[in-house]
Amino acid sequence: MTREQPPRDRYSIVAVASSAGGIQGLSTLLGALGPDLPVPVLVVQHLDPRHRTVLAEVLARRTELRVKLAEAQELALPGTVYLAPPDRHLLVDSDGVLSLSDTALVHFVRPSADLLFESVAGAYGPEAIACVITGTGRDGAEGVDTVKSRGGTVIVQDPRTAEFSGMPQSAVDTGAVDFVLPLGEIAAAVRGLVEAKRQ
Repeated sequence: MTREQPPRDRYSIVAVASSAGGIQGLSTLLGALGPDLPVPVLVVQHLDPRHRTVLAEVLARRTELRVKLAEAQELALPGTVYLAPPDRHLLVDSDGVLSLSDTALVHFVRPSADLLFESVAGAYGPEAIACVITGTGRDGAEGVDTVKSRGGTVIVQDPRTAEFSGMPQSAVDTGAVDFVLPLGEIAAAVRGLVEAKRQ
């Protein structure tokens, strides 16, 4: 019989999922997080695997946080945004070490928000925040359910305000969502949660 883990008193990681409309959405969200976020941010944005991506460079111009493509066996550091590379699933372990995988597509996509969220939930439990913003399809919905079941916190862009409402609406439909907010309010919610638990 496993012993229940005592509740942890702070958040340690933020995971974000986006697809169609995501470059603008991520620019808004990351740009409002400020320069000194005390946790790392892991991002799955669906990208065309046939082309080298310049997403890290684009987003780096719109946020004061450091932005880079995630690398295998890299330690996720506070104040840094790690993007899943094209055609690779992004995962994290409980020590904050990142891994990349080319296992099968999930809901026709790789990288998969579901796999990222499930990985974050398993590694961090109640220390995790998962965010779903604009995108088509339903990637991320199963993952937010897992994050919530492990005691984490789920924030979803209000589908009525999303450029593409598929992913946010699928997440909301799970019933496992703590906050449904316009895109412009998500960063403040994240900062409020992260900083409130560090007082």
